[in-house]
Amino acid sequence: MGLGVTLSNSLAGMKIGQNALDVLSHNVSNSGTPGYHRRSLSVIDSLGANSTYAREGALTRTFNQSLQQHYTRAVSDASSAELRADYLDRLQTLIGTPGSTGSLDTVYNAFQTSLTTLSTSPDDFATRADAVQKAQVLAGTLNEMTSEVQSLRQEIESKISTSVDDVNSKLQALEKINARLSDQGIDDNSRATLLDQRDRLINTLSEQMDIRVTYRNDDTVALLTSSGVGILDGKASVFSFESGGTLSASSQFNPDKDKNGVGRLTLLTPAGLTIDLVKQNVLTSGELASLVELRDKTFVQAQDQLDEIAGSLAKAMSTETKTAADVTGGKQADLGTLRNGNDFTFTYTVGGVEKKIRVIRVDDTSKLPLDYEDANATRVIGLDFSGGIGSVASSLQNAIGGGIVFSNPSGNTLRILDDGAANTTDITAFETHATVTGSQSGSTALSLFVDINNSDYTDYLDGSGQRRGFAGRISVNSDVVSNNKLVVQYQVDGSLGDASRALKLSNNLETMRFSGGLGSTGVSAAFRLSGTVSDFISQTINYQGNAAEAAIADSETQSMTLDALGQRLESEYGVDVDEEMARLMELQNAYAANARVMQVVQQLMDSLLQI
Repeated sequence: MGLGVTLSNSLAGMKIGQNALDVLSHNVSNSGTPGYHRRSLSVIDSLGANSTYAREGALTRTFNQSLQQHYTRAVSDASSAELRADYLDRLQTLIGTPGSTGSLDTVYNAFQTSLTTLSTSPDDFATRADAVQKAQVLAGTLNEMTSEVQSLRQEIESKISTSVDDVNSKLQALEKINARLSDQGIDDNSRATLLDQRDRLINTLSEQMDIRVTYRNDDTVALLTSSGVGILDGKASVFSFESGGTLSASSQFNPDKDKNGVGRLTLLTPAGLTIDLVKQNVLTSGELASLVELRDKTFVQAQDQLDEIAGSLAKAMSTETKTAADVTGGKQADLGTLRNGNDFTFTYTVGGVEKKIRVIRVDDTSKLPLDYEDANATRVIGLDFSGGIGSVASSLQNAIGGGIVFSNPSGNTLRILDDGAANTTDITAFETHATVTGSQSGSTALSLFVDINNSDYTDYLDGSGQRRGFAGRISVNSDVVSNNKLVVQYQVDGSLGDASRALKLSNNLETMRFSGGLGSTGVSAAFRLSGTVSDFISQTINYQGNAAEAAIADSETQSMTLDALGQRLESEYGVDVDEEMARLMELQNAYAANARVMQVVQQLMDSLLQI
């Protein structure tokens, strides 16, 4: 091997060493940079004509595709769980913990106690005033909670809008990176830097939604949601969010665009196809999916529960219950006092097995047919009363079938008779539940809690139903506020010392049982309340507390999983400074050795020239 070849080999070695030192220096300087992948420069031993020599290989960037995809899914799940836990914890704080100051049960108990005190001192002005004031506090608490729930939904709409802008920005950035990566002429160092940025963008996108990543041979990527909808393939899709404006309890999601009351989240593909992401259930994880679920289900369900509490509270005060008269083989009652939304119930036994039916007067026939089983295992049937009680009797006969005979002997009277055979079918109970009319009509019931414009709460189903959003509208009857004698006097010029009304109202709170409806989110999704008003409140508080606790536990689990994967990524991708320093020593020694070879060659050449 000649001196020229030796000199050339040593120069090549020094150049490789210098480039390797540059890579090492870059690694060390970025050892704490999030998303940085360790780089290395390979050295290839090559065989020449008269010698072996070192040749610089490719610059490589550490990357584990399987681990990266697993981490991407974990980021989406952890972000979804964390956001859900945060909002449910806020909702739990809003509802309050049992017995805490300002919590719903504390305010309700204070009202119930004021009625008990009123029954012992009905003629005392201060006692009457206290009962009215406690009722106002209770109604105000329900109003405030409704406002807060809707404010949370409004906040979520704002977050969705911000998230959409962020997603579009990152997709556009990824589209540009893909275009640059597809250029095979780009130098290795710039390509590695672009790949780091690519993976950072994918990680931040996965916080917002569940994505599947396809890594291509040219280092470009294609993105799809877990449900298979493409969001980046050459060109990026565009997310859009049309705000629903100011949200209220009546503002709910509907797959029909014209009936939808909340913001609409859509995706426009490069091919011009528009996809409704909520209607088609495209998003299954990530912050966007959780935000939509919270807005359209979780907080709607919470509002339903508040409305159930408000509605049962109003009915406990204003419902006049009458027991049907006995007739041979059954019972009969006058249904003339039933108003839209009021109901009657009857119980019968078939072969010793008890069955209970609740029939609701429904004036809005678009809500019919209505037939379901409530949380108390009572069958609920909705009927149109506009055709008279004879029509009601006929409809019931068709719904119930044989074994019971329904008839309309006269006027508004409904008669229910058994089958006439001993121990086969027996009518055991028949009650009507009507909303009282007027404050001094002679009934001990009182419309203490009313709807807007001081209108009675009858729980009618017209439109979206009186119950929806009632917790935000409930107030104390203005007539009672201006004249607290009405909480005692159920007859004009009645005695203020008569405790009948106070006793009745207090007793109703303790004994009247209600059952929550199907709810806005449907039978399977809604938590259906049952029992007294107090039961409704305790069940709601417990449900929201348990939901928050479960969400927090899930968030912690997802966070631990993500941390474990993050440590694996750091171990595989991260820079070990000690290892880099050891490599530095190797490179320095190699550099010094090549420099020594060059020095020796220089000395030999000088000696040859002197000969």
